[in-house]
Amino acid sequence: MGLYGWSQNTVLHHRQGGVMSKSAITTHVLDLQSGLPASDLRVQLLLPSGDRLKGNTNADGRVEAWDRGFDLLGGDYQLEFKVSDYFEALGVPTFLKTVPVLFQVDPLRSHYHIPLLLSPFGYSTYRGS
Repeated sequence: MGLYGWSQNTVLHHRQGGVMSKSAITTHVLDLQSGLPASDLRVQLLLPSGDRLKGNTNADGRVEAWDRGFDLLGGDYQLEFKVSDYFEALGVPTFLKTVPVLFQVDPLRSHYHIPLLLSPFGYSTYRGS
């Protein structure tokens, strides 16, 4: 049982007319040093099953789709932001290597948006809408 007493086997499907809609888990990364979206930042999504999905932020700093689809199950998830690669490509020294964000999915919510505010020496995150 999860934190809220629901089974981790509860499945939320994100389909409209048989076609997958926008991913149930999205993120948006803003580079606080430059004041711009963090584009082309590698992100991995770890599912409760142990599977890893991959994505890259677009020009607007968003990951709205992953390299493959998935069903949103109740349970523990993790986003891993590969920030050292991002800052290295910009020629900016960084203290951070990877930013992990662990969160729990409640099957009563159908979408999770997790923004990341990023600088070379710190970060902040929250549950968005």
